[in-house]
Amino acid sequence: MNILVLDDELEIAELIELYLVNEGYNVFKSHTGEDALKKVENIYIDLAILDLMLPDMDGFEVAEKIREKHKFPIIMLTARDEDISKIKGLNIGADDYVTKPFKPVELVARVKAHLRRYKEYNEIKEEKNILEVGNLKLDAKKHIAILNGDILNLTPTEFEILKILIENKNFVVSSEMIFQKVWKEKYYSDSNNTVMVHIRNIRKKMGDSFDEPKYIQTVWGVGYKIEEKE
Repeated sequence: MNILVLDDELEIAELIELYLVNEGYNVFKSHTGEDALKKVENIYIDLAILDLMLPDMDGFEVAEKIREKHKFPIIMLTARDEDISKIKGLNIGADDYVTKPFKPVELVARVKAHLRRYKEYNEIKEEKNILEVGNLKLDAKKHIAILNGDILNLTPTEFEILKILIENKNFVVSSEMIFQKVWKEKYYSDSNNTVMVHIRNIRKKMGDSFDEPKYIQTVWGVGYKIEEKE
């Protein structure tokens, strides 16, 4: 599998490359946003690791441009341990973030988890492929979500969250359950913010309202649910 590593600090990029190559991945390094975007258009990329601080543009802008055409997982690297930076990254379509300094083995573990989930999205499974609730339809085999006849441009993470909610329609799904099923990691207090941002992004793409939701309802202190309207 091909991994794009974008970091202007050569030593960090080479360290990440070393660990990923040892796991059998092909690594394509870039040190500027412009070069990274060129590689994305010319090489089949399975996952991107993007540094936030770059000489020509920031990682947010690179991620945003990638999301215009591609749905592969994006992990953001940031030296800022601030919620606002994390939330901004998730809002523009990043799937995860790792704060510097980080342990390379932890980064590799997250890469494996996201690639495994992304691969599952694109495999044909022996399962109920079509899930429906009202005018919302999900095709698990083709990884397509359709609302009122229009295809929703969801990231793999957003698709999986929506799939979980529809599979459990009429029941409340806790933020903890969503996080553990999608990210497959231990749930911490700030994990709720991660889930909340993705729910907000899904609502926005569905044209749903937070105050008067037609689809995803917030059950305060518990989680979220989608109800089948009679």
